[in-house]
Amino acid sequence: MANLSGRTENLVARMFPDEHVRATVRDRLMSECGNGIPFCENSSPEGLERIRFAVLKLSNGDLEKLTRAIKLANEDWRDLFMAADFGHDVQAHK
Repeated sequence: MANLSGRTENLVARMFPDEHVRATVRDRLMSECGNGIPFCENSSPEGLERIRFAVLKLSNGDLEKLTRAIKLANEDWRDLFMAADFGHDVQAHK
């Protein structure tokens, strides 16, 4: 399980103001949207930012949408990047 980078923590805090919801989002990102994603087995928290930022962008602060975005990340993160408009620029998430 990969921890969250500081930048990811900051984004989660801005998007999910309720602490209980924020804790759930953090846990889900670490357990379901991390090193278990294909080809991300050895990624650092910073290396996972593009995927996690895309998931958060697609969630738009909604837990149901977060679930769908995490599912997409695990199915094919390339589709996730395209859906989040991160597909044509590896720096778009920044």
